[in-house]
Amino acid sequence: MNPAVRTLILWIAIFVVVIVLWNTFQAGRVNRVELIFSEFLEEVDDGRVAEVTITQSDGGSEITGKFKEGGQYTEGAEFELHAPEYPGLVEELREADILIKSEKARENPLLQFLLGWAPFLLIIGLWIFFMRQMQSGGNKALSFGKSRAKLLSASGKKVTFKDVAGIEEAKEELQEIVEFLKEPQKFQKLGGKIPKGVLLMGPPGTGKTLLARAIAGEANVPFFSISGSDFVEMFVGVGASRVRDLFDQGKKNAPCLIFIDEIDAVGRHRGAGLGGGHDEREQTLNQLLVEMDGFESNEGVILIAATNRPDVLDPALLRPGRFDRRVVVDRPDINGRIGILEVHTRKIPLANDVELEVLARGTPGFSGADLANLVNEAALVGARQERTQVVMADFEYAKDKVLMGVERKTLMITDDEKRVTAYHEAGHALVAAFTPGTDPLHKVTIIPRGRALGVTMQLPTEDKHSYKKSYVDNQIAILMGGRVAEELTQDDITTGAGNDIVRATEMARRMVCEWGMSNLGPLSFGKNDEPVFLGRDFAQKADYSEDTAIRIDREVERIVNEATERARVVLSKHRPVLDRMALDLLELETIDGRQVYNMIREMTGVDLGPRPKPKDAARGAEAAEPIADEEPLADAPTMPLPPTPDPLPSDS
Repeated sequence: MNPAVRTLILWIAIFVVVIVLWNTFQAGRVNRVELIFSEFLEEVDDGRVAEVTITQSDGGSEITGKFKEGGQYTEGAEFELHAPEYPGLVEELREADILIKSEKARENPLLQFLLGWAPFLLIIGLWIFFMRQMQSGGNKALSFGKSRAKLLSASGKKVTFKDVAGIEEAKEELQEIVEFLKEPQKFQKLGGKIPKGVLLMGPPGTGKTLLARAIAGEANVPFFSISGSDFVEMFVGVGASRVRDLFDQGKKNAPCLIFIDEIDAVGRHRGAGLGGGHDEREQTLNQLLVEMDGFESNEGVILIAATNRPDVLDPALLRPGRFDRRVVVDRPDINGRIGILEVHTRKIPLANDVELEVLARGTPGFSGADLANLVNEAALVGARQERTQVVMADFEYAKDKVLMGVERKTLMITDDEKRVTAYHEAGHALVAAFTPGTDPLHKVTIIPRGRALGVTMQLPTEDKHSYKKSYVDNQIAILMGGRVAEELTQDDITTGAGNDIVRATEMARRMVCEWGMSNLGPLSFGKNDEPVFLGRDFAQKADYSEDTAIRIDREVERIVNEATERARVVLSKHRPVLDRMALDLLELETIDGRQVYNMIREMTGVDLGPRPKPKDAARGAEAAEPIADEEPLADAPTMPLPPTPDPLPSDS
């Protein structure tokens, strides 16, 4: 029977029982004549009242009684009324020779019945509640060991591989899994076996969960999804019990797919707990290892897991036989970004001036989630302007908002602070423009955005997966350009370069300790071994002597000081350009890269602007201009990048 019908029948039965009980208690009441107090006194004075019963109540008395023969009422007829406080009432009744009775106030019989049966009703209700909880699963009481996995409904909105773009290699790997589920005999005729597990690895926002949903939409088999944090609770043994229940459900519905998101919550290295005590998380992991490839077979159950921390997973979980395939879901390249933008702009009306290729080339390092956010922000900007279509300017505004933060137009800045900020940002921009091999300038602004008083943005013309030593040296020089500009033009330096100095020092230390880009040679210093429970603060181990530490510090100091002197030479040589750019920033607040290069060409006669690529020549200089900041891929040598804003003085 339909649960809704059963619920309706239950409520109807309860209503009928209540009506029957009410009628039962009302049937015992005798029909009485209701009198007002003045009528009652007249009947007493005329001698037509035989007896009365007085019941005390709040604010007066309840009186019932019987009539004598005579008058308009028959002998023995009963009456009732409410009498106010009347001190002489009893004396009048005695003078009229009326039989007087007195009773205590009686409670409602229905209320007495309910109070008497309340313990029994409570016991029956609790019994029904616990029986229903024991029969249901999920997160109900007495069912802690049940899996919280959700079975994807076939009637819901499906996601297919057509909705996934930018990760073609990962799609090909997973399409083979789908084909195996649809046509197993195609692969089994040569002795092949279906993979037992697929691990999706990649940075956040690259589409790992979206890929799993696409597999569910394509395979047309039962699909269970659960998060890694749903296994472990405060009760001991719950995680292992839920793992067993999850795979039991999978075996009953085989062939099926089980998706565990953020598996690093339960799959971290074992044996790293402090004190050596028993760990509930390790017990859960042990049960997961047994279920994936243990003594019993689980044919037809494919486990798909996603994580952005594959480095912390237990080796036993990653071996073939458990996770047979490891699919890297990385940040998309330019072609991938074009595909992702096409997917997210399907339902958005675009104007004719919108060029997705230009947007894709200007957003290197963006993940799929970043691009989805960019498109959504552009649509919101267009709607705010009451446009019928989203124009390219909306995308430009949204891109600046995503990269640099929201404009803080209400922030009050003194003229002196504004002047210092203008020279600071002009110093960054000029060092970037006059240093060969750097990324082209995109925009320089002194409008406060986010936590920054000003921003200088450089944008690459193509994706980068590794960096040359000269490129890293140039980035340090650009970072120090702001401080050098303050030293050359101001009476005193400010805290505005605090973040620049931190990033330049960190970059120089990585050149020495990680990348072998120093006079110490191609050596690595400091073992990066992150304990599972202690975190990143305890990850770095000094595996070198104190003498080597001193040499490392001197080398870092040398690299930063040499870059600072390079910036000083550039800004001292082109001081008029620095002053002109600072004045333009004070007047216009924002100037783009082309204006900077035009200014340099007018004042020095040197053309430093980026050259358009041949395939973009027909499109013009606008297409050649880079649009967005770059962030290196997760597996590439990562380093802080120059286009991030300088912090406010209070944040230094």
